[in-house]
Amino acid sequence: MRGQWALLRGLLSGRDHPLRRATDRREAWVALGALLLLVIGAPVAGWVGGSIADDALQRSVRAQHQERHPVEAVVVGRVPGRERYGGDPEGSSERAARVRVVASWQAPDGSPRTGEVATASGPGVPGSSLRIWTDAAGLPVPPPMDGRAARSHAVLGGIGTFLLAAGCVEAGRRAVVGHMVRQRYARLDREWAAAGADWGRAGTGG
Repeated sequence: MRGQWALLRGLLSGRDHPLRRATDRREAWVALGALLLLVIGAPVAGWVGGSIADDALQRSVRAQHQERHPVEAVVVGRVPGRERYGGDPEGSSERAARVRVVASWQAPDGSPRTGEVATASGPGVPGSSLRIWTDAAGLPVPPPMDGRAARSHAVLGGIGTFLLAAGCVEAGRRAVVGHMVRQRYARLDREWAAAGADWGRAGTGG
């Protein structure tokens, strides 16, 4: 790689060496193309990938906020032995020990519901209230994705796209240069083989 950038510097500076081969110039042009793709193409790919991911995630956030409804529930009792380490990937980035409790609430149509729900606000004594999220049928669902969390996921997606594009550019450069080097060695082998056929013959020496 260091030799490729040395060739590239010579190409950009306009200096030419009498011993520089045509293949060296072609490899320098390949290195220049790879550099432009790394400097321009990969960041653009990362920005486009992040923007697409952000649009999709923000649409998901809006859809979840439309489909999921906050409801005030009343704790009926705690479910023993159901404490777990929680952190809903679609909800807040905060993590806490979540406790399963039995609670009662009303569905959007006004019908009563009772079931197990998770809470991070404490064990929840009977009669205390807590907020849960339900779907249109009144069944408990995870909280909707937070907009800031969605944006963070989109940024990570853009960075991943950038790194993938940069890796593809470097892999392509290595593949092209490797093919050129193999062609060069094959040509040298043919030239050596042709020259070797005349070695030792009278009149062929200088």
